[in-house]
Amino acid sequence: QVRLVESGGGLVQAGGSLRLSCAASGSSFSSRAIGWYRQAPGAQRELVASITSGGNTNYADSVKGRFTISRDNAKNTVYLQMNSLKPEDTAVYYCSGSAAGTNWPGRYWGQGTQVTVSS
Repeated sequence: QVRLVESGGGLVQAGGSLRLSCAASGSSFSSRAIGWYRQAPGAQRELVASITSGGNTNYADSVKGRFTISRDNAKNTVYLQMNSLKPEDTAVYYCSGSAAGTNWPGRYWGQGTQVTVSS
């Protein structure tokens, strides 16, 4: 079993930055892909960024050049550095982990952290 806990959300002005953390407990963290998703009110949950066990990253077009995903396997933690934030980035952000040895997040979910960007 894997437990994921997000932190780092909050209220920030447009143009500001936040760093989200996703701390994992359980086994085989380094062999799991982790994704950051977000869901705005009335919208579907969407993938923002993901990182494989090998460190390959993928980003939604809307965040490319502004967000950076990284992982620290020694700390069982994945980060999402968010710069140049826009009001449209406002959402609940979730991290999700894959099954061990696979590259598709969605097996395990955290409880989410709220990010609000004011204009």
